[in-house]
Amino acid sequence: MEPSQVAIIGSGLIGRSWAMVFAAGGFKVKLYDIAQEQLTSALENIRKQMKEMEKSGFLKGALSAEQQLALISVCTDLKAAVEGATFIQECTPENLELKKKIFGQLDLIVGDSVILSSSTSCLLPSKLFTGLKHVKQCIVSHPVNPPYFVPLVEIVPHPETDPSTTERTYALMKKIGQSPVKLNREIEGFVLNRLQYAVISEAWRLVGEGVISPTDLDLVMSDGLGMRYAFIGPLETMHLNAEGVSNYCERYAEGMRLVLNTFGPVPEFSGETVQKVNQALSEKIPVVPKVLDARRKWRDECLTGLAKLKTQMKSD
Repeated sequence: MEPSQVAIIGSGLIGRSWAMVFAAGGFKVKLYDIAQEQLTSALENIRKQMKEMEKSGFLKGALSAEQQLALISVCTDLKAAVEGATFIQECTPENLELKKKIFGQLDLIVGDSVILSSSTSCLLPSKLFTGLKHVKQCIVSHPVNPPYFVPLVEIVPHPETDPSTTERTYALMKKIGQSPVKLNREIEGFVLNRLQYAVISEAWRLVGEGVISPTDLDLVMSDGLGMRYAFIGPLETMHLNAEGVSNYCERYAEGMRLVLNTFGPVPEFSGETVQKVNQALSEKIPVVPKVLDARRKWRDECLTGLAKLKTQMKSD
């Protein structure tokens, strides 16, 4: 049975975004945090974002902003927050001991059908859930920041996670308009961050070795690879850039290996390169809260517009 009520544990940026995503999908949401003032601030932030998006035509879902807001309630009592929920999404800070404590508390108060899901971006399920009575109901649902604008969710099982937990989570994410992917097993960094770190690693090396400036490096992605990858992935790119993947490998494998063998060790991300990159980015976007927030808002508007374009193109 698909859940009609979910609980969100933690009302920070990720928790607020999840609350908005579920409300847009028509689900009742209970948002939990330990401090009432934090929840009050979170609700104000959610209201402001929803109203702005409704005004600009970017609000998700079939319901109005007011109808979606009416679905979200807040709670400072953990047991009351999860009562009636069949899906619980944990969104506390990225701290193993804190998350284990939360899941330990949840393990004592939930039933045998609720799904216990974590938003962790790097903690392995085996480190989070091992030893819990309800481990078969535990899973990682890692969103991409910001989840409201970027739909991908990585679903990562614990070795003991029941397959039905994975399938139910996948179906739920599809239902609320996200784009879930299933990992067959856990791995450090999951998939998105492994790909992201591979790009960052080589970007760092190229700038550090003076091959290209930080500004031009970012342009290579935003006006080059990024435009392509916004619509198709690297494997489909291979497929289309030749007469299929097999033909691509026949043509380019030797050249790819030649280049890949020139890649150096994992960078330290310290020293002169930090100063070089920081200076370039700070000149473009000064490290001032007001400026950073404005740039983040611009980024989110771009992502929203891109999501809308992708939706339109899929329906054409």
